Amino acid sequence: MEEMLPVFMGVMNLDEAWHMALKYCFMYGYEYEVKSGSYVGQKRYGFDAFFGIIKEPGKGPLVPIMPEGCGLTPPTSIEYVQGYFATYLLSDEKTEKEDYTYGERLTNPMYRDVKRPKRKDKAIVENVRRMNVNQIEEVIKELIDSEGNSNQTCMEIAMPNDVLLNDPPCLRLIDVRLRYGKLHFFVYFRSWDLFSGFPANLGGIELLKQYMIDRLNESGLRVGNGSILAQSKGLHIYEQYYEIVEARWGKKKEELRREGRERKDLESMIVYNGIR
Repeated sequence: MEEMLPVFMGVMNLDEAWHMALKYCFMYGYEYEVKSGSYVGQKRYGFDAFFGIIKEPGKGPLVPIMPEGCGLTPPTSIEYVQGYFATYLLSDEKTEKEDYTYGERLTNPMYRDVKRPKRKDKAIVENVRRMNVNQIEEVIKELIDSEGNSNQTCMEIAMPNDVLLNDPPCLRLIDVRLRYGKLHFFVYFRSWDLFSGFPANLGGIELLKQYMIDRLNESGLRVGNGSILAQSKGLHIYEQYYEIVEARWGKKKEELRREGRERKDLESMIVYNGIR
């Protein structure tokens, strides 16, 4: 019987994080059929557990760059990420079809009563009212007042009754720490689309970090740009992206798995250290 195989990855920037995570997912992940949630009936390739340290996400490309001459299209663009940051992280805007956005949960969250008698039912959301709190602003205030010496700087996207929603938030929290003169983010995703969600999410989150750094420096603190530490037990590649990832690395997923998880000298955890 196979055992849990956590992967720890240290990289310098967001571009390297995406490319190496794609490769290591096929090398050390596992394939399964989706039984609930998005794309029921499809297959996914996912990590057992992923822990990523991106040392300098503010340096280098904010979005992935494909190798020259490979003919592959990048999964996102700088324009999309900038719009994602402004609309879905820093704003509470949402459409009538959306139960929430990350920005709403961060800047102007709402209490909701949620009912879902059976798991197959569509959730009923009612009795909506505002909490009257902007977590981004409150964390900035806490960091200024404490001069960065505080552990009370966690911004939560998740709520307990999200478990009743048909599509609960993938991003659960952004924990913030000011240490050694730099602002660092710790993020956790319960489920995470590695091919297209990972680069857009992290690019937008990095812009949020830079926004908060600017605000802190305006207050008189001297704050540099730190790392992003990203965790997920559900980082995965959707089946429709298999061929693109194989083309990126010039190998079939089965070949990459033989080089990784099927090796006889496999360790109990995998560590990739690309930090220079």
